[in-house]
Amino acid sequence: MKQKYLIFKNSEKNELIIREFAELNKEKFTLLCEEAYDDEMIKVAIEKGVNTLISKLKTQNMYPIGHYAKKIAESVTTMYVSGDKQSVELFFDDNDLLAETQKPDKGFDALADESSDHDELLDENVDNSYANKNVLEKFQSVIKIADDDSTETDKKG
Repeated sequence: MKQKYLIFKNSEKNELIIREFAELNKEKFTLLCEEAYDDEMIKVAIEKGVNTLISKLKTQNMYPIGHYAKKIAESVTTMYVSGDKQSVELFFDDNDLLAETQKPDKGFDALADESSDHDELLDENVDNSYANKNVLEKFQSVIKIADDDSTETDKKG
């Protein structure tokens, strides 16, 4: 699904407005939600950090996933810190996010190199005093079968 967020300041009411749109029909975005936030609350949240800002921006009606929420918070911060921009439009495509998360981890090759160390451990010689012991030699079964009991059934006929 494709989503669009329109973020802008309403100077008349001293508030920040975020509108969430989704592409429900091909190439046509539909308004899903509009949230208004007090300017002072946003400024205080920006000072406290990105996680605080994200928690203030998420509401019962608008709850973007973490990746999108972080981008929205970064855009809001830029708007307030720079003072230049009065509006920002963000576009997200879930397919792009899925493709990004499907990439192999950068540390994957390093882990593959480490596995050779494990192979070396397996190839090391086992202590001969342990290897020569016959562990099953002293094994006693819990179930005992009497010598005179027959395991075959008698055929009468």
